[in-house]
Amino acid sequence: MTALRELAKVVRSKNAGPYEITFDVMFSDEAVFAHVRGSGVLTPERLAALYRTSVDQVRVCTFFAPALAFKLTLVRPGAQGGAGERDTFGAQQHAPLLDLEVPA
Repeated sequence: MTALRELAKVVRSKNAGPYEITFDVMFSDEAVFAHVRGSGVLTPERLAALYRTSVDQVRVCTFFAPALAFKLTLVRPGAQGGAGERDTFGAQQHAPLLDLEVPA
């Protein structure tokens, strides 16, 4: 098993409007991209569980081969800037993805 952070060139999160957060995972190598895509690790079900939400809160969960990238968009647990908001820009929400294990 290898942590996703060791396979990806970029793992980041950011706002996708006041009610969603989007995540990007980008690879620099086509073979690594294909391996991660084929591993079945990045699925709506697994990522919803990772972020402690339901699958219906997953808006986008797709690989984009021309950019060697994966995109995930989730509904925010509360509106951006709302009461209890701890990361208004969504820039720190990618951390759980870093340790996601991908089969060798």
